[in-house]
This record gives sequence, structure tokens and C-alpha cells, in this order.
Amino acid sequence: MSEIKDKGLGITHAPQCVGIIMDGNRRFAKAQGLPTLEGHRRGYEKMREVMNWAKEAGISFVVVYAFSTENWNRTEKEVSYLMGLFKLFLTKEVRDMRKEGVRVRCIGERGRFSAELRELMERAEQDTASETGPTLVVALSYGGRAEILAAANAALAAGEKQLTERHFRELMWSHDIPDPDLIIRTGGEMRLSGFLPWQSVYSELFFTKTYWPAFPKEEFLAILAEFGKRERRMGK
Repeated sequence: MSEIKDKGLGITHAPQCVGIIMDGNRRFAKAQGLPTLEGHRRGYEKMREVMNWAKEAGISFVVVYAFSTENWNRTEKEVSYLMGLFKLFLTKEVRDMRKEGVRVRCIGERGRFSAELRELMERAEQDTASETGPTLVVALSYGGRAEILAAANAALAAGEKQLTERHFRELMWSHDIPDPDLIIRTGGEMRLSGFLPWQSVYSELFFTKTYWPAFPKEEFLAILAEFGKRERRMGK
């Protein structure tokens, strides 16, 4: 954790890395009498907003669960719309974030995306690689089991006979990202749904019933304040 000098945020320490399971876009839209796809658009806007809050709070890494391996099973119309949002993020939003010093990383099964999106992911990472501000990690076509299996297959392909935890971690998609100090899930569900299972063994977990597009800054800061009060013994 890093200390926060008085910024009027009501918290004294910030986690280095925060994971967010952005759940509840469709239910938010239904509750508001909006089309499902509008819920995703509002959720996209909220991601950008929360990144600003994290930067203000002194958080170095934010990992957002944007699209799981299972999400490919949604309707063609919905998946197509989400691909459009990802393209918008990887172009316009990345340009804006770069101006603010934000570094962007993408983790997941890139091979399942179009050549255009794969190229945009790579370009976003290259264009922001030298930025010194916080890092936004976007998990796209991500599943924790898939990540572990990919690392295991990489080890087999390299002819590894025996692995240490450290070496295995270096083979994972998220090898250059710290384990999350805390994970927030919006939308009322109380499970991780395949989000960073290897990395989350000592993460502090926070679940809220608030749908992701409606997640307010006050609740985010309250979670950070509560996190700062928890004693993290890491098994000691």
C-alpha cells in the first residue's frame, strides 16, 4: 500500500493494485427502462470515470474485467456491440489516457479477436509503454483457468521439467502486473467468476449491490477507506 497525504479523500492508504469486476450493465439498463446495449455504453463511460478516481487516490494499477471467455456465448448483436466499444476504447480513449500519462495493458485470449482489434491492442500497449502514470489493465476474453492453462502449455512447450511459483507466474499473461490488493465486484453477485484466481489468493474482497454504471465515487472511496483499516497478515 502507498500512503496518501491529505487529499480530502477520507483515506490514509491506497492499495497498489485494484481489480474490478464490472457487473450489472444489463440489469441497470433493464431497471432504467433502457435498451441492454445502452447499459454497456454507460458501463464503458463509468470505467473511464473510475480510472480518474483511482489516479486521484494514488492507485498504481487498475485491472478491469471487461469481457470474459464465457461472454463470447452472448448474442451476436451484443458481442458485436461490445467489440465496437473495445475499438472505441483502444483508439479515442487510449489517446486521451496517454495525454494523462496512463499506461494501458490488455490481457486475455487475443487470438479470438479480429486482426484489427489485435493490432489496436498491441498499438495501445506500445504507444503508452513509456508513460509513468497509473496502469489500466483491461481483461478481454479473459478467464483465470485459461490463463493458467496457457502458462502450463508454455512451460511444456519450453521443455520445463519442474517449475517454481515465481517462474510459473512469469509465464502468465499478467506476469508484469502485481497481484490485486483488493477486488471490487459490483452488481450484487458474490463470486469472482474466473477473475484472477491465481493472483487473488490474498486479495481483500468487496461486494456491492450497486450496478456498475451507477457505481458512485463516494462508494469507491468508502471501500478504499475500509480497505485501509483491514489487517493483512498474508498467512503470518
